[in-house]
Amino acid sequence: MSTAPDEETFDLVGVGIGPFNLSLAALADGVPGLRTAFLEQRTAFHWHPGLLIEGATLQVPFLADLVSLVEPTSPWSFLNYIKTRERLFPFYFAEKFHIQREEYDAYCRWVSGQLASCRFGHQVDTVRWDAARAAFEVGFTRLDEDGGAEGVGRYFARHLALGVGTAPSVPQALRELADDPAVPVWHSAEYLGRRDELLAAGHVTVVGSGQSGAEVFLDLLRQRPQGAEGLTWLARTEAFAPMEYSKLGLEQFTPDYTRYFHGLAEPVRDQLMPRQWQLHKGVSGDTLGEIHDELYRRTLDGGWPDATLTPGVAVDAAVRSGERIELSLSHAQQGAGGRLLTDAVVAATGYAERSVDGLIEPLLPHLSRDGSGRPDIDERYRLVLDEQVDGSVFVQNAERHTHGVGAPDLGLAAWRSAVILNSLTGGAAYPLPERTAFTTFGLAPAGTVPAQDAAQETGHQGLRTR
Repeated sequence: MSTAPDEETFDLVGVGIGPFNLSLAALADGVPGLRTAFLEQRTAFHWHPGLLIEGATLQVPFLADLVSLVEPTSPWSFLNYIKTRERLFPFYFAEKFHIQREEYDAYCRWVSGQLASCRFGHQVDTVRWDAARAAFEVGFTRLDEDGGAEGVGRYFARHLALGVGTAPSVPQALRELADDPAVPVWHSAEYLGRRDELLAAGHVTVVGSGQSGAEVFLDLLRQRPQGAEGLTWLARTEAFAPMEYSKLGLEQFTPDYTRYFHGLAEPVRDQLMPRQWQLHKGVSGDTLGEIHDELYRRTLDGGWPDATLTPGVAVDAAVRSGERIELSLSHAQQGAGGRLLTDAVVAATGYAERSVDGLIEPLLPHLSRDGSGRPDIDERYRLVLDEQVDGSVFVQNAERHTHGVGAPDLGLAAWRSAVILNSLTGGAAYPLPERTAFTTFGLAPAGTVPAQDAAQETGHQGLRTR
């Protein structure tokens, strides 16, 4: 392994290449003179590969690509992608506002494969502030195709963007079995890789009421024999509820609402978040309709499918029972309990933000935290650091507690990227509209994104120093 360090200096280094940092990389590519690098330990871009189920679509329109809602003429737009593939006319006639996940994944791989700033096979090990250089030192290991270490290096950057994404979350009741490779309890993130095993199982239980749980249940239902489906779908929510998709309801995914949410007091934000579950944890109405249609089709010859769908149920414990899995269940409304024997479990139980504390450990003494110990994040998506650290650390999809339900939404990716780039360039990179919603949130108007005001805070070479 080579120990001679690579050294380069950048205006911005991004850690992680998921859709959000890829959006930032794509829009940064259009800013003259901005030196950027984005580091990812994987060898290529992959977006939820275990859930690229045939026919499954995004829950946002294709305009929620990496760039279009800020810069629709960018060469990195989805429309330009399909133009380069000579597919514009087929796309036009297909009249599909919501594209398939497989196509979105292919589009992102196309962008990441052409941007010189995207550097795969780079595992970031640590980040520290170098006061002498007035820059962040980013230490990394270069990896080969098999994940083995090839060498080490370090970059220096005036600013950072952390986009390390989320990790599959398994509830405590299922965690011990899920950690045992011999037990067929898997998170939905592994679904496609485990589908053959699930189809061979006598009975499968899907846990989780969101879009992933619905898609996994529907895919299994379509492929298992009629009359012997052997499926159960359990959810803690009181109903298999549709996602909020009214036009005015969707305005809670606008920059206007994000600014309003950020301006609320911390206790109010914390009370509000759980009540907004149907904005991001519900199921597409189309998917719910397809499930009902498939179940109904299986009744045409008489009888009911061997499929049980029960909301309002919590899985309290899970143990091995011979070759099977025994789930202990409780129903809060009935005040009743029960047990379910099954052969395999798919935990469609969502994702949790990955902690970056280990990565930025040297910066933690400089980090401001809120009353619950979470990082303080300002309206420009920057960690609030003390004056000893003069550079900015931006976060992507790690600010739900400060910016609301739109943090993980693809529709706000380009906007957040533009806010970050405007902060770096003094507001000159991408002009942003002052208003984005018909709804007025709150009686006292929230401040607008201070893109132009940022010009007053610029340092050398037109880049923000704080």
